[in-house]
Amino acid sequence: MHKQLKLFLTVNSFFVLATGMLGPIYAIFVQQVGGDILAAGTAWAIFMITSGIGILFMGKLQDKIKRDKPVILIGYALMSLAFLGYFFVSNVMQLFLVQVLLGISIVVLTPAYDSFYTKYLEKGKFASQWAAWEGIWYLVTGIAALVGAFLAKVFSFKTLFLVMFFTSLIGLFLSIKLKEKR
Repeated sequence: MHKQLKLFLTVNSFFVLATGMLGPIYAIFVQQVGGDILAAGTAWAIFMITSGIGILFMGKLQDKIKRDKPVILIGYALMSLAFLGYFFVSNVMQLFLVQVLLGISIVVLTPAYDSFYTKYLEKGKFASQWAAWEGIWYLVTGIAALVGAFLAKVFSFKTLFLVMFFTSLIGLFLSIKLKEKR
């Protein structure tokens, strides 16, 4: 496996870890800021619809941009800001705004990181190298679920959000070392 793919898997693992910490306990957080099951579903829908529509457009734009690394850095920076945004959420409307920001980060990031990763795949090893991406995603997300639940239970959601933010910053700073294939 190319060293840039290994680095990219490491970088992305920090973001997956940060994201996965909130996933299974998200509805509990929504309830704490005054929402109900409908608010939790609406917040998730806002994120997914923003991401889905935006990615379709961003993919075409990314084909024209050609450079992946600057777009990846912007996407990861926006994601880190969204994680920090959760720290300040005190009501459902603020949560919806953070979900939009998180969706925008995914819009910016996804086509660029798919493009970057694809450019470094070794011929004849496509399946195993994409499996590395997917397998690590599931493993890290599983670990993150336990870590996030522990942090929220023992400390607080505020502590969890700061840990998510700082974890993502590690990934962001590591992503500066990525090198584009020319």
